[in-house]
Amino acid sequence: MAIVSGWGPATVASARRVTPTGRVLELDVPGWAGNLPGQHLDLRLTAEDGYQAVRSYSIASYGQGSRVELAVDELPDGEVSPYLVDVVEPGDELEVRGPIGNYFVWRDEQPDAVQLIAGGSGIVPLVAIARAHHASSNPAPFKLVYSVRAPEDAYYADELRGFEGDRFTLDWVYTRRTPPGWERPAGRIDAATIERVTLPASGNPLVYVCGPTGFVEAVSRALVALGHDPARVKTERFGGA
Repeated sequence: MAIVSGWGPATVASARRVTPTGRVLELDVPGWAGNLPGQHLDLRLTAEDGYQAVRSYSIASYGQGSRVELAVDELPDGEVSPYLVDVVEPGDELEVRGPIGNYFVWRDEQPDAVQLIAGGSGIVPLVAIARAHHASSNPAPFKLVYSVRAPEDAYYADELRGFEGDRFTLDWVYTRRTPPGWERPAGRIDAATIERVTLPASGNPLVYVCGPTGFVEAVSRALVALGHDPARVKTERFGGA
């Protein structure tokens, strides 16, 4: 997909709360060239006094069309995310630029088995990849490990469960509170958990890891220690927004 170098208008088509701190936004972006699963865009807000804030957001949608889906988690000290989660409404105008990035993308002609590992709202580019795989005839096995604080903090939970089958398996890690009757106690993802619930390094899978910086660093170190080729571990991280 071509990268758009300039800023263009985007109209909020819908905004729905999906977690206690998160919202899914659908934007209408005239002239949007479409995007590959795993790409992101830049979003710009301009205050009345002219002050501008720019942040990058992963894209949950993929393919052709002018409708773009984002999922935004509010950071209390953020400049942009509180506005997108608590203030913006359908009909509001934003500015976007993109799509951006070819490193973290998945293409349906890739033959590799794929391991996806998400922390919190790091699921956003990975759900785009999972959606594209589910809609394709690509037979490669996919496995997703999704780490969230508690069940209500998960984005796209029902949709992801709907993907489960011969080509897609899903594992959950709950760091603070588990569902009733959950077999594993709550706790942060660690090397032992990664070894237990991810595709083994012996199969040489392509691995995509996305989440907060500390999560991504810990997971990627554990993967390499387990024998994964660092060149096969693709990472994307985020901080304040």
